[in-house]
Amino acid sequence: MTDAANRYDLPLHETITVVPGNEYSSENSDFLNDLAKKSTTSDAAATLLNFLKERQRVLDFLIGTFANAPYLRDLGQQDPDRLYAILTSNPADRVKQLIENAESGTEESEADLMRNLRRIKQDIALTTALADISGTWPTMEVTSALSAFADAAVRASMRFCLRDLAERGRFHPASQEDVLDDCGWFILAMGKHGAGELNYSSDIDLIVFYDPDKAPMDEAVEMPVEFVRQTKRIVKILQERTADGYVFRTDLRLRPDPGATPPAISLPAALIYYESLGQNWERAALIKARPLGDVEAGEQFLDEIGPFIWRKYLDYAAIADVHSMKRQIHAHKGHGRIAISGHNVKLGRGGIREVEFFVQTQQLIAGGRNPDLRGRKTLEMLTRLAKTQWIEQATAEQMQEAYCFLRNVEHRIQMLHDEQTHTLPDNEEGLIRIANLMGFEKLDLFKDSLRRRLETVQTHYAELFEDEPALSVDVGNLVFTGDDDDPETLNTLSELGYRDPKAITRTIRAWHFGRYAAMRSTKARERLTELHPVLLEAFAATDNPDAALLAFDRFLSRLPVGIQMFSLLRSNPGLLRLLATIMGDAPRMAQIVSRRAHILDSVLDPAFFGAMPDRDAFVRRLERSLGDARSYEDILDRSRIFGQEQMFLIGVRVLSDTLSAGQVGKAYARLAEVMVSRLFEAAKTEMALNHGIVEGADVAVLAMGKLGGEEMSASSDLDLILLYDFPEDVKQSNGAKPLSPSQYFIRLTQRLVAALSAPTSEGTLYEVDFRLRPSGNAGPLATRLSAFVGYQAENAWVWEKMALTRCRVIAATSENFTGKVHEAIAVALSQSIEPERLRGEVIEMRVRLEKEKGSLDPWNIKHVAGGLIDLEFIAQYLQLRYGHDCPAILSTNTRTVFDKAAEQGILQSGDADILRPAIKLYQQLVQVLKLALTDQFDKENVPDGVLVLLARTGEQPDFQRLEVSLIENEQAVRAVFEKLIGPLSLND
Repeated sequence: MTDAANRYDLPLHETITVVPGNEYSSENSDFLNDLAKKSTTSDAAATLLNFLKERQRVLDFLIGTFANAPYLRDLGQQDPDRLYAILTSNPADRVKQLIENAESGTEESEADLMRNLRRIKQDIALTTALADISGTWPTMEVTSALSAFADAAVRASMRFCLRDLAERGRFHPASQEDVLDDCGWFILAMGKHGAGELNYSSDIDLIVFYDPDKAPMDEAVEMPVEFVRQTKRIVKILQERTADGYVFRTDLRLRPDPGATPPAISLPAALIYYESLGQNWERAALIKARPLGDVEAGEQFLDEIGPFIWRKYLDYAAIADVHSMKRQIHAHKGHGRIAISGHNVKLGRGGIREVEFFVQTQQLIAGGRNPDLRGRKTLEMLTRLAKTQWIEQATAEQMQEAYCFLRNVEHRIQMLHDEQTHTLPDNEEGLIRIANLMGFEKLDLFKDSLRRRLETVQTHYAELFEDEPALSVDVGNLVFTGDDDDPETLNTLSELGYRDPKAITRTIRAWHFGRYAAMRSTKARERLTELHPVLLEAFAATDNPDAALLAFDRFLSRLPVGIQMFSLLRSNPGLLRLLATIMGDAPRMAQIVSRRAHILDSVLDPAFFGAMPDRDAFVRRLERSLGDARSYEDILDRSRIFGQEQMFLIGVRVLSDTLSAGQVGKAYARLAEVMVSRLFEAAKTEMALNHGIVEGADVAVLAMGKLGGEEMSASSDLDLILLYDFPEDVKQSNGAKPLSPSQYFIRLTQRLVAALSAPTSEGTLYEVDFRLRPSGNAGPLATRLSAFVGYQAENAWVWEKMALTRCRVIAATSENFTGKVHEAIAVALSQSIEPERLRGEVIEMRVRLEKEKGSLDPWNIKHVAGGLIDLEFIAQYLQLRYGHDCPAILSTNTRTVFDKAAEQGILQSGDADILRPAIKLYQQLVQVLKLALTDQFDKENVPDGVLVLLARTGEQPDFQRLEVSLIENEQAVRAVFEKLIGPLSLND
């Protein structure tokens, strides 16, 4: 036995103060039996065996150590000569010599370097373990030695890579003594490595940087590529497993935005990141950063980002963010309480991480004003915190003692099998091994000692954060700090209904790396952090939370600034729920929001929840939008912005229950009329610039189809006709490039079509169809009124007459011309058609459509037997059949026709009672389907939210009953069709 003052001058075998228990007799004999066998053929083994037989205490120490720690036993048995040298050497001198050997640089090949480093690692691992367990070294000397070897291994790898580059003429060393001097390449050792506090089986966290202005690379070298290549080479040298094992597991994920950046980062890029996008957890991590390689460049870099790490003022705002990292570690089993069996001594309650965060959070708060609090080492910083009165002296001493004890336990756990684990065994045998290696004679004594330290740490840590709000919401933990997944957060997301929690956490972490413009400011990221719980719960309430959140991610990607939107969502829960509904249950609308993030601004206008804007209101709003337009192209762009936003807002009114689906058709039509009218005026003005006008001419745009009947949906196209008239004596327009009237109006029609449908930088507005004009595609795009009248009187087909029943003027040069057109339409519709001919042609058309597009799916509401087509054909048939004698039934709107036909006695009340509810139901359901979905409806694969919305729209308690009602309506409508018009024969 020796006193502590002389211990460091003596060989290890003379400084043993702890002898582990040796309950495992079979394993005790393994070491001695193996050594005895080797001693017959090996002088080294014989020497070691004789040495041990003469020193029973040393033998007992090794037997106890190797019986409890299989990894150490394997190392001890590998090389008797090495074990003898360790026992008979001073550990500090031996480790120092091993580190010098690691950095000697004598290896000729990468394989030689890898072999040398791995063998040195084995030696250091056994030396430090025996010095640790024996009580020869205090805890932090062990961690210091392990860290010093990690430094040497990293530097040796860097030197080898640079020397290899130099031999190939790709690198020109600034110094002949050491290629690392002024090389412009440095690595930040992070975490425990940076602090010189590595644990026994630790990985090393590195961030690799290079200075493109300093690195003496050959001009032909592409630096970003080369430094990434060499960084990967270093990782291979250090962590690839060979027959000799590995050196260190190496982790590069603490670098800025690891999912989007290369393994080696240029200094300019790093400075920009930390100055604009750095997060609080990165500040905490950089406290311990220490440069290796070009140390001068590394220290200069740390000085430059010092203002990012160390804020000028007391930074209480950062404490919640850093504390969230600690709360993240409670994700593992047993972390919600102090335990022994299966407890994680690093991440669990009262563990090592709590001591480190206890220190780091206070460093972040006060380190900006007090440079004495900017140190890397945990024990030293506890002393300084007490000296500067941030904590009580007793608190510092208790935390220091507990920290060293827990680090000792951590080392013993890792010595069992050389595993990067911090979790105590969950069985008594495993716990006894740890207790033995800690020098405890009884397991209960070890448990009591460990529990006392854990409780001490937990108490002090809880006092530091006692006023902090809980990160967990009612549903569980939701933590997205750092780069690793928090297991409890994954569990919470799964319980909420997310199918791929890992993808969700990756997405949310990406937000915080500032990859989107909206997330570039610190405030925006802080606001979004506050939104996490309610945001995720809101999306979880949709049928497909994963799709909803990914849609929100696309929304964020197009949002130029985030702080206002996040503040808005935080203070408007209703808006957040609405946004979640759109993202989760209305894919079509989600696409619109993703393309136009600011479209949501209009939802907050108090006027939004009032009455639906009338035509005049739409006109006023459109004129405001176009007021600052500087060109025709600008008018087209602004029109698309306005039109798309208003179409979206009409849809939102349905989702938010401020507009019934039955009113939507008129709202869409009202908007379309305004857009067509205004763009028609713009097209005429643009036309006049080159071609002038046709003096005395009149022109009108006629709406047909869904627009004509005011039955539009979110995806309806525009069926239009352009009619014109002009004085007989006018032969051409009066512009610089005159055109004949017919050519002029054809050009005007083409310009109108482009104004409405051509894609611009702001997308498209409407699809436009002119095929319902006289003679269809065979006729001119624009038709003179007299030709239209003549065609309808003598040449129009029955199906063209049917289409004409939905025709109305939506834009014209004068009210007088509007009257003339409407009169012409009325005359055409009042012409008598022989009933049997009418009936036959209507049936023939319906049969043809049913053969071409018919469906047995009741949700193909348009084409199914008894669907929308049947209803529209009945309305059109009734007008053509009875309009001559009863013009009162004429109307462009299908539902109105049924009302008027019933009033006039043309439609029996029983039939009307079938047709009117059916058209209402069909149109409402179609509105919802077109609003929510971009593809064909498939009840098995659409969000449940859509099914709920459909049931609500159809005034049924659930989707199943709605489907039954829909089928019943379709069957009844088909029966009325056959009763009024005639049966369909599909066999002809």
